[in-house]
Amino acid sequence: MARKKDRSDSRLNVARYQVEKLTPDTGEKPEDDEKDIAGQRSMDARTQFVEITIQQAIRRGDFDNLPGSGKPLTDLSDVHDPNWWIRRKIEREGLTGLGPPALTLRTENAALDERLDAQGSEQRVRKILEDFNRRVIEARRQLLGGPPMVTPTRDVEHEVTLWHRRRISRRSGSADGAGNRG
Repeated sequence: MARKKDRSDSRLNVARYQVEKLTPDTGEKPEDDEKDIAGQRSMDARTQFVEITIQQAIRRGDFDNLPGSGKPLTDLSDVHDPNWWIRRKIEREGLTGLGPPALTLRTENAALDERLDAQGSEQRVRKILEDFNRRVIEARRQLLGGPPMVTPTRDVEHEVTLWHRRRISRRSGSADGAGNRG
């Protein structure tokens, strides 16, 4: 029992020695070293330094007129995406073909209906959908890591039917608009 106490005392003495060696000697004796948690004083000093620095920056006006000031935070209800900054950069810059396939396919999936609507033939729509599905499946099989692949494949027959409906709707809408002008 006495041996265990001696060992803990020697460890405590080493810790005291290291603290005294690292801290400048001000002539003041610490009040009660045994009650302090190791490193607590340095953490308190660091916290106080950070708080003082922040308060000084506020007084100087360093935080005034920052972009987004007074606006609500976006995407608070979205699921956590560890690669949010990449996705947001790609969306903001309108970049295509850059980044991991999981992100580029998400962006492409969001704009796929508009791309399909711009096509003039069903054969071309089918070809685009088959190519898209092939790339989604290929991205699911890759073992390179990166963000999770969450983009679903598209049912070609269903998408072609929707493409036909949208096309008919646009034609009838433009015919109505042309008839109302005259």
